Formats: sequence, structure tokens, C-alpha cells
Amino acid sequence: MKRINLAGLSIDVLDVGSGPPLLYLGPEHFGDANLPFIERLAEHRRVVAPRYPGFDGRTPPTDFRSVDDLAYMVLDLMDTLALTDTLVVGSSLGGWVALEMAVRSVARMRGLVLFAPLGVKGGDRTSRDFADFNALSAKDARAALFADLKAVPEFPDMDDGQMEQVGLDRQYLAHYAWNPYFHNPRLPRWLHRVTVPTRLVWGEADGYCLPSNAPRLLDGIPDASMTRLPNVGHYPQIEAIEESIAAIVALEAQIEGEAT
Repeated sequence: MKRINLAGLSIDVLDVGSGPPLLYLGPEHFGDANLPFIERLAEHRRVVAPRYPGFDGRTPPTDFRSVDDLAYMVLDLMDTLALTDTLVVGSSLGGWVALEMAVRSVARMRGLVLFAPLGVKGGDRTSRDFADFNALSAKDARAALFADLKAVPEFPDMDDGQMEQVGLDRQYLAHYAWNPYFHNPRLPRWLHRVTVPTRLVWGEADGYCLPSNAPRLLDGIPDASMTRLPNVGHYPQIEAIEESIAAIVALEAQIEGEAT
């Protein structure tokens, strides 16, 4: 992990592996559980994975409050690291950040892989397209996130550091994404600007960001396709690593085929 200063921020960035660049924008929960997936990606790629301000334990500036801010921050990071022809992979909150980046500029991107991204509602303003964690017990919240409840430790099995991270994750998810709840109502209008090949990956057992959100993304993004994973919850990269890698490899093959 290295620390990079940009736009008045100090952010931690994991930069591992070698090969074609891949930018990984992780989800809002269970960050450590993503490490096996990152390690697999890094076997054949250079993987750059930033941590979001606040989630890293450092209080962000008072004017840094939205997913838009995260998107501009990561675009600046790509400039700073001179990342070009980069595959961007985002999960949940990270998928939303990736979409906000792509409607602004795809100049440094070659494609997007989005694991059940937040950011776009499938229904109208009265529909419940995202789980309300405030209304769920800890058991029901885990069941909304995971088909396999053994995929991550339960709260009683976590140490103090892990529990502190859970608190930070919840605090800063609310900080960036609570109002409007987990989406940007203006984003669907600009999805046509996502002009790189895009693959959605959704667990069919996702009870957190419902698979019914996918059609609006598929309709709005010009070159979008979808991989559905049975018996998998909201975080395929945690529960189904090999299937998640296969979806990435499939998009890479599509991009290579279109380039020849």
C-alpha cells in the first residue's frame, strides 16, 4: 500500500502485479474479503486499487461529500499514475464510481466490468430497488448480501479492528450515498456516454442491489452485456472468484476481438 497526494487528498493505493493495467474500485463493505480476488487478478495484470477517503480512517475534507467527488478523485489518480488503456472493474459503490467516471471521460479506459453497481434505480422513485439496511436485522442484512453466509465472518467473530472498520464502512457509505439513497437520478440520462464495452455481473441471489436494476443499465449503455450467476449474492468477487474472473476474461477477449 502506498500513499498518494492529489487534489488536497491523501489516499492509500494498493498497486500490485504486472501486465495490462486494471483499476479495481472496491465495494462499501468487507474490504479485506476482496483481497483474494485482487491477488488472482494480479497474477496476470497490474492491479491498482484505491481506498476511499473516510473508509481509510482519515476524515475527508468537508467539501468532499459525494460519489461525484470520488469519481473525480479516481480520474485524477489515473492521470497521476499515467494509466492508459485500462480495464476498470467496480463493485457496488465502486461500480457507481466507475459509471460516474465513464460518463465524464473514457479516455483512459478500455472497458468496464461492474459487479452489481449502485447508482441507477430500475424502478420509479417509490420502488425499493436497494435494501434498507436500517430496517434489517444483522442476520437479514447478511442474507441480503450473501447467498453463502459463511463467506465472511459474523460480528461476534470479528476483532476490534474489524468491528471499527465495519463502523467506518457504514458511516462513509451514508456520507457519500445516502441522499438520494444509493443512486443518482440524473445518471441514467448520461449512460450513452459510456462508450467502452461494458459487462454487468450480477448474483441472482442479490437482495441488496436488486438484479431488476440491470435492464436500465443494459438499455442505457451502448455496448453492454450481462453475466448472471446463480446462487451468488451481492459480491460475486467474494463468493464466486473464478466465475468473476471468467467474466472479466470474457470482456477482455471481446475487446481484443473488436480491436483486430
